[in-house]
Amino acid sequence: MTYRAPINDMLLSLNHGAGLLAAVEAGHYNRYEAEFSEAVIEEAGKFATDVLEPLNQLGDKEGVKLTDKGVVTVPGWPDAYKRWCEGGWNAVSGPEQWGGQGLPLAIHSAVNEIWSAANLSFGLCPLLTLSAIDALEAHGSDELKKIYLAKLISGEWPGTMQLTEPQAGTDVGALRTRAEKQPDGTYRLFGTKIFITYGDHDMSDNIVHFILARLPGSPPGSKGITLFLAPKFLVNADGSLGARNDIYASGIEHKLGIHASPTCTMTMGDKGGTIAYLIGAENGGMAAMFTMMNQARLGVGIQGVGIADRAYQRALSYAQERKQGKARGSKGDGSDPIIMYPDVKRNLMLMRGLTAAARTICYATAVAIDVSHRATDPKVKA
Repeated sequence: MTYRAPINDMLLSLNHGAGLLAAVEAGHYNRYEAEFSEAVIEEAGKFATDVLEPLNQLGDKEGVKLTDKGVVTVPGWPDAYKRWCEGGWNAVSGPEQWGGQGLPLAIHSAVNEIWSAANLSFGLCPLLTLSAIDALEAHGSDELKKIYLAKLISGEWPGTMQLTEPQAGTDVGALRTRAEKQPDGTYRLFGTKIFITYGDHDMSDNIVHFILARLPGSPPGSKGITLFLAPKFLVNADGSLGARNDIYASGIEHKLGIHASPTCTMTMGDKGGTIAYLIGAENGGMAAMFTMMNQARLGVGIQGVGIADRAYQRALSYAQERKQGKARGSKGDGSDPIIMYPDVKRNLMLMRGLTAAARTICYATAVAIDVSHRATDPKVKA
């Protein structure tokens, strides 16, 4: 069956359960008109149904490939991503001064649910880009913002978050990736990262990596970690792309599902060191990284909602088509669809109810984040 975005369910959760209408009426969204939400979500649903959903099964069957030229995605993926960026979908909640549309994060969260439901492998790419935008806007220098922020917001240059290492996953303080400061103020990185979502691919001409590393003499544990920005290709003074940076995908992780999403092992330093730029303060990487993590946590929750709704749609379709036995009170000839059985209906209602509750929790979190940034009353922001 073809995925259809549950527009009415989403608007009910967004406007009433999550409190978007109340926040708009309270003046927290400035000139935003709540009626605009329906138009945005409907258009996102059309794009997901027409462009992303048809690639979903193909992507999981074929998967990505690591070649001597880097990671190659599934046929159709680069074109879909180009069309997605041209449609402005990456820029929905981006700051207007950097080319974004300035819409509520709550609206962006709703359309992210749609991408996740239609094609989770595809939806994983913008998830980390949104996190990178937050980190750069909050902690990056003005110079780095001028070079990278607009590109990240448009999606032209997607972002990654590089934290995990073979010996350091949940124990972030155990990471060993090394950073060395250079006379020109840049840094060189040496090390290996694993499980890096969209660490390399052919969907864009550049990728902006956000990497945690440790400087010589830094405090032990998580207090001695620093965040860096390292592009796949260095950027010249005129904004054009320059030399290839020393950061490469050296392997692709094998996963149960989402095979079209390149989850990479990334190697830095085999050719002199990855040229990188400081984000935030030295040894202040955890604070900057948690700016990314908080956005990513909401995004992962939204992914769960999307997959749950897609599962419900599939289950409902199957229950309407699958015939087995005779339902109580049935007067027709032949077998009846199993949706006529009370226990099947109960299971379907439970699926829909739990999905609606999870959706509302995620949307409410997004509205709260919006208000914390947009409200002018300090008491409301707190």
